[in-house]
Amino acid sequence: MSPYTHARAVVIGGSIGGLTTALLLRDLGFEVDVFERTPTPLDGRGGGIVLQPDTVRWFAERSNQDPEALSTATEYVQYLGARNEIVHRERRHWTYTSWGTFYRALLADFGTAHYHLGEFACGVSQDADHATVRFVSGRRAAAELVVFADGITSVGRRVLDPESTMEYSGYVGWRGTVPEHTLPADVRELMGNAISYSVVPHSHITLYPIPGETGTGPRDRLMNYVWYRNVPAGGELAEMLIDKRGFTGSVSLHPGQVQDRYVDEMRETAAKVLAPAAAEVVTATEQPYVQVVSDVRSAKMADGRIALLGDAASAARPHAAAGTAKAAADGWALADALTAADGDIPAALRKWEPAQLELGARLLARVKDMGERSQFRNTWTPGDPDLRFGLYGPVR
Repeated sequence: MSPYTHARAVVIGGSIGGLTTALLLRDLGFEVDVFERTPTPLDGRGGGIVLQPDTVRWFAERSNQDPEALSTATEYVQYLGARNEIVHRERRHWTYTSWGTFYRALLADFGTAHYHLGEFACGVSQDADHATVRFVSGRRAAAELVVFADGITSVGRRVLDPESTMEYSGYVGWRGTVPEHTLPADVRELMGNAISYSVVPHSHITLYPIPGETGTGPRDRLMNYVWYRNVPAGGELAEMLIDKRGFTGSVSLHPGQVQDRYVDEMRETAAKVLAPAAAEVVTATEQPYVQVVSDVRSAKMADGRIALLGDAASAARPHAAAGTAKAAADGWALADALTAADGDIPAALRKWEPAQLELGARLLARVKDMGERSQFRNTWTPGDPDLRFGLYGPVR
């Protein structure tokens, strides 16, 4: 019998990192409850995920679902010039999924009986035997282990490291998707089997095909992109982050809520500066949205029976395509530490923390440098191997 058979675990945050961790903890014998603050099932807004090994490991090793049914793939990485000429191309196989597709697959494996929506955690305390999470609804949840996987605005991080703060990078990511089959044939042919970049002064865009909401076939796929654009901190950024309802976003603005004048300017600029194929995708996006690119890192990931993982512990800019991989890697390492600890949860967390702190620090330093190269130093050079994706470093 597992030493955790009669133990309870609470996971705060029901996104990809939280669900992966919840599934692994349940496999160890824990009774696991996941609490997600949104009142309805999560919406990935169609965003894409590059499937690195840690991200997809649950489906490769323990799920009955076929990871290939959740993904698309390309064989090349290429850089496009001002007239759509290929200025650099190399063979690199990558697979992708959409955020919503991957989330729904994880939730299907976990089930909904212990997945609680509309519960916003606001505090946590602990004694020698249990940690207790408090929710704004008045609910309390006590468990032998509490894992905060609640993202960049983590409540748990404010408890474990109250001095950690988000630092704005100086730029935002414009994101969106377009049904691939609606793009001109020459654009589909050029970009359908590649990660494509268009690099311009103080900016770049990355594009790749992902599954649609209905599948991975040619008429289901979406062309997904993120375009990094500098926006000065202060009044200019603050005004941009007021949505059409008059609410201010600190992390992102949802599709359909970005003020029309900013969308119009974005489309006009895309047509002027990006490679024509990339501009075709951007200008065809019906409801682009904005992600604020920020950095944050907690000095602690564990305290007694409380753990932080993924973006709750350290948020990495998207340049290495490693955010979801880092969250999954934290979860797998936690499961390994718990297995080795033979029931001693605080000891497991103490053993787990140093390596995951180091992994987060290395990733954050790397993606900050990548962002500086693109947005401020103009040294993002096509073909430079240091600019490749990878959680543990550039994939060679």
